[in-house]
Amino acid sequence: MRQRSSVVFALVLVAGLATLATAATDGHMKLAKGDTVYACDCGASCPCQTLSNNPGTCTCGKEMVKATVESVGEATVTLKAEGWKEARTFSTDGAYHCNCGPSCTCDTISQKPGTCTCGTELVKTAK
Repeated sequence: MRQRSSVVFALVLVAGLATLATAATDGHMKLAKGDTVYACDCGASCPCQTLSNNPGTCTCGKEMVKATVESVGEATVTLKAEGWKEARTFSTDGAYHCNCGPSCTCDTISQKPGTCTCGTELVKTAK
């Protein structure tokens, strides 16, 4: 009985870890109003639209800025950052995402290939 309980516990643990790994690498960034995120600062018509939980350089080579979520749409987020005259809208569904595993917290997404803020190469998101 004890051995069977251990096997069931191990299976539940593995399933839980697999779910976490999938959630962390699905190419979607979950944000709520008031959250802080780092965003590409190359302008309102930015083609990379890189977002991350960590500061760093976006995929187009610009330094990312700390921004606050003003509103959340179905697959978008509107951000405001110091120095921006107007709020900017970013996609929360990345064509590329960080694939550094479930223990990584950068959650970087981008519309262009490149390197995420933790140094891992971004991978194409399966759609």
